[in-house]
Amino acid sequence: MLDWTDRHCRYFHRQLSQHTVLYTEMVTTGALIYGKGDFLAFHPHEQPLVLQLGGSDAEALAKSAVLAQQRGYQEVNINVGCPSDRVQNGSFGACLMAEPELVAAGVKAIRAATGLRVSVKTRLGIDDHDSDEFLDTFIDTVADAGCEHFTLHARKAWLKGLSPKQNREIPPLQYERVYRAKQRRPELHITLNGGVKTMAEVAQHQPFVDGVMIGREAYQNPWLLTEFDNFMQQPNRSIERAQVIETMVAYTTAHVAAGGRCWHVARHMLGLFQGLPGAKRWRQYLSQNGPQASSPEALLWGAFEAVQEAMLKADEKIAEFAKNSG
Repeated sequence: MLDWTDRHCRYFHRQLSQHTVLYTEMVTTGALIYGKGDFLAFHPHEQPLVLQLGGSDAEALAKSAVLAQQRGYQEVNINVGCPSDRVQNGSFGACLMAEPELVAAGVKAIRAATGLRVSVKTRLGIDDHDSDEFLDTFIDTVADAGCEHFTLHARKAWLKGLSPKQNREIPPLQYERVYRAKQRRPELHITLNGGVKTMAEVAQHQPFVDGVMIGREAYQNPWLLTEFDNFMQQPNRSIERAQVIETMVAYTTAHVAAGGRCWHVARHMLGLFQGLPGAKRWRQYLSQNGPQASSPEALLWGAFEAVQEAMLKADEKIAEFAKNSG
């Protein structure tokens, strides 16, 4: 989710669900330790929030975790699932499945340096190493170092020959292997990831695992998040899209006042009306006007008015069709 789930995206998503756990985009240890940007910034309302780290050097992971703890994070997640060439060239991501001792060393270092919870997100295997035995060895080695939470993307990854997008689509989903991992190590917290797009699918997996992670579908269809709190038997507040827009206008106005741009925030809201008659008009309005917009109020409420017009026209067409059919 690099360049997707930044702090503006997360603040937006938090308006839709109060209790789901949000993850940052992957941040490399090098960027945190040597970079000039503030990669740890977040709004307090984003909590519960997990920092996703990319790296393989135990000392660097520990230093990054110390910085995260100082900023208020309560958990860090080591990425052992990304198959991109850029990540592989940095010797982290999915290629680390072949070096479980290295991941274990990172977990130990973080736990020794901080009081943070440490989790690991990984695949079921890599290349031709995708047996249950290979996965079990990885989990056991890392769990022995003190990791109690694993998120398993229910596919293996091909490190050569497939792009990251292809690696999300071509290797078949094998949910039963995630279930078996939980059955074998019931004391561990096992979260399932990969291909989940609806609450019905979440409910299907829930009896067999401790949690379900949703990535791109939550970004492209963010209103799905409004169903999560009730599913988790948490207080479920009633919310309308207009209320979300009102909150995001205030947030974006503060961001612009601090020197930012409307588009930094608005680009993450393109899917707000996904599945509704005005969805296309909402996306068009934001995409056409957002990059140059200076007024969050004019941009977001202007887009909302365009949606209302589109919905009205859709209702008129339905009424006309019903009249003619009768």
